[in-house]
Amino acid sequence: MSINNTPSANRVHIGIFGRRNVGKSSLINALTGQETSLVSDVAGTTTDPVSKAMELLPLGPVVFIDTPGLDDDSELGRERVRCGLQVLEKIDIALLVADNKTGLGDFERDMIKKFNARDIAFLTVYNKSDTSGNALAAGENEICVSALTGMNIHELRERIARIKPLTPPEPPLVADLLEPGDAVVLVTPIDSAAPKGRLILPQQQVIREILDVGAQAFVTKEDGLPNAFKRLSAPPRLVVTDSQVFKQVAFGTPEDIPLTSFSILFARRKGVLKPAVDALSVLGSLVDGDCVLISEGCSHHRQCEDIGTVKLPRWISAHTGKDIRYKFTSGGDFPEELGPYRLIVHCGACMLNERAMRHRLQTAVEQDVPMTNYGIIIAHMNGILERGIAPF
Repeated sequence: MSINNTPSANRVHIGIFGRRNVGKSSLINALTGQETSLVSDVAGTTTDPVSKAMELLPLGPVVFIDTPGLDDDSELGRERVRCGLQVLEKIDIALLVADNKTGLGDFERDMIKKFNARDIAFLTVYNKSDTSGNALAAGENEICVSALTGMNIHELRERIARIKPLTPPEPPLVADLLEPGDAVVLVTPIDSAAPKGRLILPQQQVIREILDVGAQAFVTKEDGLPNAFKRLSAPPRLVVTDSQVFKQVAFGTPEDIPLTSFSILFARRKGVLKPAVDALSVLGSLVDGDCVLISEGCSHHRQCEDIGTVKLPRWISAHTGKDIRYKFTSGGDFPEELGPYRLIVHCGACMLNERAMRHRLQTAVEQDVPMTNYGIIIAHMNGILERGIAPF
């Protein structure tokens, strides 16, 4: 996988924060070398977070996120501030941009408190330093720059690249379960929701880890599983299946062969496996009229048999026998108020980093709303959850 194709979830997330008109957008354009964000002398030009992926050595692949000015107290501005502050829940590094003439005030100190409360590594950047005859002295976590003239922009890149994110790296998907030479069978249905000409991201990432560890991946559709077993001279070390065909694959896989799903692998990686299993206890207590939130970490075109909006509601309603109401969210949209929901069913979150996923789980825990995962609830409803999590 090339640097340019590195998934967003696997990139270091760097958020840029500050008051209106301190030059945040100009700074991100200078850092990326592209016109990523709209620049204007009018305060409040940036209205929504803007992301740009690039490579920043020695950190590697990163994504910069430009946020709107967080000091806007107008009615519309408060909504922009809310969206901007949500970025805090998914970043690894923060750049706090201040005007070199005015330095740090109450706003900046409050932002620093927010970074520290979330264990976010940060750097204070005094912009517009070319316009001041008294550039602020830059300490260990400070630097004076000018996005307009390019002053110290290269040095800023170097400083960012040397920052060590406080968030530990995500654990592996399958690498720790395998030895060099092991065979792994991957069952990947190709239906109307599959992207034309390519595999979906979870499948790509699992294949890459299998190859990196020196094991072998055998990929088949669900109807090719019996033939795949016949062609292998020895049983595979592991079978990983798409959740939608979990029951069929479990029936066709001998009991002595470990079996799990892509979605369960991602629940383990994101650190939500145990609470997702525990959340299933509420499924049997759902009653008519209860509302279930089904949330996905990415945004995509919905197909007629979409798993999130069509198949899961159908399966949950059939399993419970209740008249359940459903709400749906996707991408960066996740409710802050979860009171209306009895249960949250989340996707594998391959497009969300671990910090973002843990924040969603923590929000659910604080509001006492159980949250489970696509693959886990599907395995549970088919009576094969214990087998699906046994490899761990």
